[in-house]
Amino acid sequence: MKPISYAYHQFSPSIIQHAVWLYLRFNLSLRDVEDLMAERGIDVSYETVRRWVARFGTAYAKRLRARRPKADDRWHLDEMFVTIGGQRMYLWRAVDAEGEVLDVLVQPRRDKKAAVKLLRRLLKKQGVVPTSITTDKLKSYGAAIRELRLRHVHVTGGRSNNRAENSHQPTRRRERCWIGFKRPGTTQRFLSAHAAVHNAFNIQRHLISRRHMKIHRAAAFSQWRVIAGVA
Repeated sequence: MKPISYAYHQFSPSIIQHAVWLYLRFNLSLRDVEDLMAERGIDVSYETVRRWVARFGTAYAKRLRARRPKADDRWHLDEMFVTIGGQRMYLWRAVDAEGEVLDVLVQPRRDKKAAVKLLRRLLKKQGVVPTSITTDKLKSYGAAIRELRLRHVHVTGGRSNNRAENSHQPTRRRERCWIGFKRPGTTQRFLSAHAAVHNAFNIQRHLISRRHMKIHRAAAFSQWRVIAGVA
């Protein structure tokens, strides 16, 4: 990949990457990020932060995904409705058995066509046929999985899909912070970048010791600085 260019920007790359990280990592508004930067003596407007996120967020996310270890081949799929610009749409999400977000897809419908599109994207990006695909009992999943000849790995029923359902929580928190999403394209780009950052910094501290948690956190910060080109 080509290195990220910060040419013609008034602020240093370290300031830009920190502002983008704050916005993608935490449930903050653009004005919240502006205030946090001001507290550190950096006078930058919220509109500038928005432009930084739009310009660099996707590039950072792409590099983070390229450096992630191979995901688990047990997939969990789920969808939820979101209101975007006053219109009801659906956010389809796929995670692996460890909670790693594999893909998110904003679609206007909750039908077979949308399910097939998500599955095709997953198969292309992951490059493997999963050992299991866990979903709820929505008929669109069954139809899509039959079309792609993956019926032998399809799992439904009980609480087997809690992993995917719980993965929607960060999106709901962001939706409340924004007081709703505004445009489908902007929502898709943001949630894709947000998922990549969430994967990198989502350290399940309740499963590991404090010492190992500090090691994983330091590695995540080091990786972030490298992909942002400020290491």
